[in-house]
Amino acid sequence: MVLVMIRTAIIFLVLLIIMRLMGKRQIGEMQPFELVITLLIAELACIPMADSSIPLLYGIISVVTIYVLHELMTLMDLKFKPTKSLISGKPSVVINKNGIDDYQLKRNNLDVSDLIESLRSAGYFSLDCIDYALYEANGTFSALPKENYESMQPSLPIVMIDNGKFDKKNLEITGLQQSFFEEILKDNKVKKTKDVLVLTADGTGKLYLQVKGEKFRTLNVEYPGGKTW
Repeated sequence: MVLVMIRTAIIFLVLLIIMRLMGKRQIGEMQPFELVITLLIAELACIPMADSSIPLLYGIISVVTIYVLHELMTLMDLKFKPTKSLISGKPSVVINKNGIDDYQLKRNNLDVSDLIESLRSAGYFSLDCIDYALYEANGTFSALPKENYESMQPSLPIVMIDNGKFDKKNLEITGLQQSFFEEILKDNKVKKTKDVLVLTADGTGKLYLQVKGEKFRTLNVEYPGGKTW
């Protein structure tokens, strides 16, 4: 028991030193290769701690080797720009002046719902109040709002159509009929619902409509019965 405690303490100290040498970013927001290295270090450190038959030196050498690889990857990341994009990736602009970039979303295995969730987490609720939004290489989300963005989101927008399909639950929440929005699409020369990337509606009657491959548009409508939320 005492031997296990001593081996664990030694591994802990080695890991603490290695993590400190790797720098502050290793503790905070990591690049993909740094996450892989961190997971490997955790796995390698567990082996000599759990199995006393394995020489402690083997675990220490493995962790130090991973540290050396980390330093080499970091050097390549800093010194060689083409390699930087290959190793760490690059930011993806998912909202621009034309609206949502569906291609960039798919490249990052995301959909419109994921994007809207990220926007809400950043304090933005209306899609049209954003000029640019991007996912950084390390996975964090950044957005550049319009100058008067606060006045552009007086009510919570709710997704009515997501990637060509009506959200039945949200229709029930608002009390609005699918046929109401189908008429709006028809009036705006949208032939099929499946052509719509996203349609949101807020409580004031403002709609955000983006057809796949087209620039977004905002519409102002009056809900049946004067509904608001």
